[in-house]
Amino acid sequence: SDLAAADRFIPSHRNSTSGRLRLALTKPLPNALPQSHIKAQTSKIYQHHVAEACGLDVNSRILSYSVLPPERSKPLDLFSHVAHGTSTALRKSLRPSLASERAKNIPAAPERVLDAPNIVDDFYLNLVAWSLTNLIVIGLEDAVYVWKATSGLVGLLCETHGKLVSSLLWSEDASYISIGKDDGTIEIWDIETNSRLRTLCNGSASRVAAHSWLLHILTLGSKEGTIFHSDVRVSAHQVEKRSNTHVAEICGIDYRSDGQQFASGGNDNLLAIWDARAMNSEPLFQKTNHRAAVKALAWCPYQSLLLCSGGGTSDKNIHFWNTSTGSRVNLIETESQISSLNWGYAKGTGYEVVATHGFPSNSISLFNYPTLQKTGEIVKAHDSRVLSGCMSPDGTTLATVAGDENLKFWSLFDLYK
Repeated sequence: SDLAAADRFIPSHRNSTSGRLRLALTKPLPNALPQSHIKAQTSKIYQHHVAEACGLDVNSRILSYSVLPPERSKPLDLFSHVAHGTSTALRKSLRPSLASERAKNIPAAPERVLDAPNIVDDFYLNLVAWSLTNLIVIGLEDAVYVWKATSGLVGLLCETHGKLVSSLLWSEDASYISIGKDDGTIEIWDIETNSRLRTLCNGSASRVAAHSWLLHILTLGSKEGTIFHSDVRVSAHQVEKRSNTHVAEICGIDYRSDGQQFASGGNDNLLAIWDARAMNSEPLFQKTNHRAAVKALAWCPYQSLLLCSGGGTSDKNIHFWNTSTGSRVNLIETESQISSLNWGYAKGTGYEVVATHGFPSNSISLFNYPTLQKTGEIVKAHDSRVLSGCMSPDGTTLATVAGDENLKFWSLFDLYK
C-alpha cells in the first residue's frame, strides 16, 4: 500500500502544508500598499479565468501518485467555497480590468472637511447621523449640532447640560432626532421647531451607546447589556425589556428594512439576531464568532436576510450572515479594527461594503460583494481612529468622524439605477 501511495524516489506531498506555504509567500503583507493587494488579487483572478477557458481546474494536480481521498459525506457550505477560493466563487469574480478601474476611482482625499472640536474619542459611541432630508447631526461632548449639506450652514440644536452625548439617530421620516446620553436617558427633538418633545427614562443610569428606530418604536441598548423598546407616542413608553442576552455594553443596534428583525452587537463579543415581532422573546440566533466588540452592523439593501457585522481590535473581521438560518455565509479579514459598515453601489462592479477602521490603520476599505474582492482603500483616512461612518441619503457619499476632530466626506459610490 505504501508503494501505491508514493513514488519510489519522490514522496507524495498531497497532505503537506506546501500548498498553503506557497499561498502565504505570494500573498502581500497586511501592511502592504492597497495597489499590492489589488495586483495580487487581479493576478489570481486572471489565472483562474485562463484556466477556466482551457477547461482546467487550477486546484488539481497534473501528476499525482497518492490515492484519492474519499468523497465528503456532505457538501461544503457557501462559506467554505468563498474562504478557500474555489472555482464556484471565482466564477463570480470581477474582471481584472473592472477591478483595476474601480480602484483608480477611489478618492485619495475627502471632498470636504469640517471641524468636529471636542468629539469624544470613544470607539463604542455613535455620534454622527445623516438624514433623508440631507441634514447631518453630530454630538460634541454635551452639545448637538446640525449641518445642512445643501447650504453648508451649521447650527446648534441643543446642549445637554453636562451630560455627554453617547448616540444620535434620525427617525425614519427625518422629523425627529433622538439623543442618547451617558445618564441612560434619551431626548427626542423636533427638527422643525428646534424643541425637545420628551425625555425617555428606562430605569437605567448607564449610557446609551446605540439605538435604532422602527416607526414609532425606539430600541436602545444600555451599558450593562439591556435592550429597551419604547413607544414614543405614549406616556408609559416602555413596552419591552430584554436583559437576558448581552452581558456587556451594547454598541450596535440596527433594524432590517422591513422591520421584521433587528440585530444587536455588544462589548461581550456577541451578535444577537432578534425577531422584532415577538415580544419578550429569546434571540433567534446568538453568534459568538467575533473575538472583540461588535459595533458595526449593516443589512444588505438587496437581500433582506443578509447581515454583515464587524469586530473590534482583537477580531478585525467582517462576517456575513443568513438571518433566516443563522448560518455564516462569508468572511473578510481586514487586519484592522472595524468601527462601521455601510453598503454602496458602483457602476460596473455592483454592490460593495465599505468599512471604516480604527487601530492600526485609521483607513477606509471597500469590498465587492459577493466576490469579497477588495476594490479599494483610503490609507490613513484620518490621523486617528475612525469612530463612525454614515452614508448620504442618495447612497454616494460616506461621512466619517474620528478622534482627530475632523468630519470628512468621501465620494465613493454611484447612484443606483
